[in-house]
Amino acid sequence: MNANAAADDNATGQSLAFLVTTGGQRLDLYLAGHLAAPGLTRSRIQQLVRDGQVLVNGVSLRKARYLVREGDSLLVMIPSPVSSELAAEPVVFTPLHEDADLIVLAKPPATVVHPACGHSGGTLVHGLLYHCEQLSGINGELRPGIVHRLDKDTSGVMVVAKSDFAHQSLVAQFKERRVKKIYQAIVDGIPAGPAGRVVLPIGRHPVQRKKMAVRPDGREAVTNWQVLEKFPQGFALLSIRLETGRTHQIRVHMAALGHPIAGDSLYGRKNPRYADLGITRQCLHAEVLAFCHPRSGELLEFAAPLWPDLLHTLALLRQGRPQGQPGEVG
Repeated sequence: MNANAAADDNATGQSLAFLVTTGGQRLDLYLAGHLAAPGLTRSRIQQLVRDGQVLVNGVSLRKARYLVREGDSLLVMIPSPVSSELAAEPVVFTPLHEDADLIVLAKPPATVVHPACGHSGGTLVHGLLYHCEQLSGINGELRPGIVHRLDKDTSGVMVVAKSDFAHQSLVAQFKERRVKKIYQAIVDGIPAGPAGRVVLPIGRHPVQRKKMAVRPDGREAVTNWQVLEKFPQGFALLSIRLETGRTHQIRVHMAALGHPIAGDSLYGRKNPRYADLGITRQCLHAEVLAFCHPRSGELLEFAAPLWPDLLHTLALLRQGRPQGQPGEVG
């Protein structure tokens, strides 16, 4: 808030009053540059303008493009966050860290992150609404702020914002590639070298709309991989570090290399050894996530141990049974 603004708390939230000293800017741009209240992004301000929560000289213009004039009196009324329309449900996940701004957790496989067509309940968002006692609101709604996602059958560490302030910061860190993301994956086939870097653009598949694909007009995507272990059955354990975060990036890039994620029903191949190795889902796990805390700036790093089903598969692979001689799964 600048020197020409005043704030009052009221029954519905907070009010911020401004006296414009320099005119010529759009209303939304002016407010975005002068409001210091956390969580007030330009899109949020535009929403407040549309909702009649911004008064210019006592009048609700509902026009974000209005050019402010010197001497204009502005009043911004920020309502308290409203309850989410989603119902809270108990959903299993493992909290790794939690404070007023965010929660870091280990997501189980077979858990969808966000409600979508065919998944109206039982998602991670429903579980977070059940778990989190305090949410300060994301864009005016009391809900967790999803800043990145893991596929339904990918397990591992995630961070979720509990405040608009944290949501903005984390979104920016992901966008600016300041977040460290390391995965472990069991791939079908053994790569020729010890490590590599995949730079292949990814876009929507031209025919199968649920799939992504390597295509020249896609968005930049960069994946680094390193072999941790090789197994005589024709599999390898990789450590994978992402430089970008495209949808299905690891799955698409590994398939493009000819070594799809073992058990990946969308991008992989059928392998009769999967059943003997206890593989029932894509063998992909988000192992490490590191970022700066939105409020303190402290560098935080979290790790989620491999899920039990992947540990079981690795134990069978480490027994070293030759290809074509699968043993019994206990």
